[in-house]
Amino acid sequence: MPSAYRPGLRVSAGLTIPETELSWRFSRSSGPGGQGVNTADSRVELVWDVANSAVLSPHQRERLLDRLHGRLTAGVLTIAASEHRAQLRNRDAARERLLALVAEALRPPAPPRRPTKPSRRSKERRLQAKQRRTDVKSLRRRPRED
Repeated sequence: MPSAYRPGLRVSAGLTIPETELSWRFSRSSGPGGQGVNTADSRVELVWDVANSAVLSPHQRERLLDRLHGRLTAGVLTIAASEHRAQLRNRDAARERLLALVAEALRPPAPPRRPTKPSRRSKERRLQAKQRRTDVKSLRRRPRED
């Protein structure tokens, strides 16, 4: 399959973001690039409107809006990539970053920690070890004269 044809970004088995929901902006990138740095628009911004996406279920939308609230501007997620000199490589980098970000945000939360108590035997072992250590150190002291 040629790299130009992409039906969408597959985040998981149940979610694929269609290319029609993604928009791109290009600009000149800072940094190295030789003579072409002033003419090539190699910096890429990938924009996805999370709040109005048609492919998200209400639960997915709520979770994404909650977990990505620091990265969203009015419900829109923007990812910039300018680490490569070629625009095509920056596009691929932006796609990969979007996939990783959305997949991480959609992961269910870890189960809550169940507090546990040390067993009676483990407490006894700990105290016995402390007592052995105390005895060893007390034998190293100078003998007291009464």
